[in-house]
Amino acid sequence: MHARPYEMLPKPGDAVADISTPRPIVDEIRMRANIARVQAYADQHGLAFRPHIKTHKLPVIAKLQVAAGAKGINCQKITEAEVFADAGFEDILITFNILGMDKLERLAALNERISSLKVTADSRTTVEGLSKHFAKLKPIAVIVECDTGAGRCGVQTPQEAFDLASLIQDMPGLTFGGLLTYPKPNAAAAVQAYFSEALSLLDGAGIPCPVVSHAGTPSLFEGHQVPAATEYRAGTYIYNDRSMIRAGHCTEADCAMTILATVVSRPTPGRAVIDAGVKTLTSDLLGFSDYGLVVGFPDAVIKALSEEHGVLDISACNDTFPAIGEKIRIIPNHTCVVTNMFDTMVFHRDGVVTRVEDIAARGLVW
Repeated sequence: MHARPYEMLPKPGDAVADISTPRPIVDEIRMRANIARVQAYADQHGLAFRPHIKTHKLPVIAKLQVAAGAKGINCQKITEAEVFADAGFEDILITFNILGMDKLERLAALNERISSLKVTADSRTTVEGLSKHFAKLKPIAVIVECDTGAGRCGVQTPQEAFDLASLIQDMPGLTFGGLLTYPKPNAAAAVQAYFSEALSLLDGAGIPCPVVSHAGTPSLFEGHQVPAATEYRAGTYIYNDRSMIRAGHCTEADCAMTILATVVSRPTPGRAVIDAGVKTLTSDLLGFSDYGLVVGFPDAVIKALSEEHGVLDISACNDTFPAIGEKIRIIPNHTCVVTNMFDTMVFHRDGVVTRVEDIAARGLVW
């Protein structure tokens, strides 16, 4: 652990109640239960499970996921993948269109030093750029990203997926690695229909499709409803958050990450202010009208954030809400973003700190 000299870090054995705030903390028991639950589901349905490390950005936690049975890992950017390759991971999927000479050079260097690197593409431009760079190097596997309704990246139709797969198949330096989607939640039927049609086209042309990769924590337990899929990717499940509670993926008791914050002001009977603002809780609303769920005080509303302050409407629980100087815990709307705002993560068990880990891939977003 490489703490900054001015960072106030707890030590193993310290009481969580004594930790300096604001700070995210992770319950070891809940986290390990989440890993076991999801891996058991994937095993039951014959799905290879590939966790997305964007949620925790910690090789030590990814090793727990792989030890439980996960097949490789999913990273979002090259720099993230480099950190995990340095930690010994060999099977890495980068789910991003890689463009530009600087990134292609780093991608090629990464491809040389691990055994199974895969990237995604959804355009001729991306594929041709990859081929031009890798033509005389160790080939790289390219998976076609498909838009099955989420409206982000991805080819729009099964025919376009087939056309791009055919291009990859013919391009020097590339191998066709399969099909992939990040769908909108609760869209299993649409995903299956898309994959089924694309696979039929590939089969008719004699093009093998090694992997069909489905994804998303909100719909994770519907993964078996897409029988064409061979693999499932998810990240948020390891900690869970308020948006996952709303999606029906988990309960409050499954949320391993909470934000520890201190009440620093009670300026009016119906208002409290905490020391956690946008630099801690993030501005991500994800469809909510407020910025997190206060554990034990569901009627408290985190209605506004500035950089360092959170303002709560506590009029519905004024008499019972903690006083100035007392601490509260908050389940964030979006746990993945919280991770990227801190250098270290504190883990605890039954209210006692177990370890403090450097967030190895923190800030690596290119």
